[in-house]
Amino acid sequence: MTDQPRGIRIAIVDDQALVRTGFRMVLEAEADFEVVGEAGDGAAAIALARGTAVDVMLMDVRMPGVDGIAATAAVTATQPGPRVIVLTTFDLDEYAFAAIRAGASGFLLKDVRPEELVAAIRTVHSGDATLAPRITRRMIELFARELPAAGEATPPALSVLDTVTPREREILVAVAEGLTNRELARRFFVSESTVKTHVGHLLTKLDARDRVHLVILAYEHGLMSAGPAGERR
Repeated sequence: MTDQPRGIRIAIVDDQALVRTGFRMVLEAEADFEVVGEAGDGAAAIALARGTAVDVMLMDVRMPGVDGIAATAAVTATQPGPRVIVLTTFDLDEYAFAAIRAGASGFLLKDVRPEELVAAIRTVHSGDATLAPRITRRMIELFARELPAAGEATPPALSVLDTVTPREREILVAVAEGLTNRELARRFFVSESTVKTHVGHLLTKLDARDRVHLVILAYEHGLMSAGPAGERR
């Protein structure tokens, strides 16, 4: 008898039962998705990740007790641990970015359209990362407050960036702007496979875990200006 390929095993973490139910309905409509568990707080999420085989965990940020940030750090530290997508709202962006630093592979707004949620789960499961464009714009605003002023060089950052080529640096900036591989290919007049090669080189050279980590590195290393959100000058 031939073994059937295993579907994507998903866990939903949110302190509101109605939210979990809504996500479950969307996810269970996909033939290759299997919701293997739910949790109402961070502590339960950690226990779920340790006791159940989970591929992708949808993680609310603000929950009673252990919040989504601490839970994300604990969950992604397990081996093999699930990949985490953080769910957030505009007024909680700071929490979401902290969770990304803790190891999440992406973040989405809670009002995400069903097809976008499904695509994001598949993207993260494949080993890539997902960024909500509106959150990316807010990310620029928040990181701009922490960027070094002109002339304040940071030697460690410079030494890391010295390992990338000029074209890879351009790709890194464009990734930080939130462009998809298709959009990157159009901007730089290359194929998507060439873009994937450049992104792969960046991941290796900068020791980044995924695309989201590349975005954080671009901001932290001063590659993005402190101009208006969504603009680079």
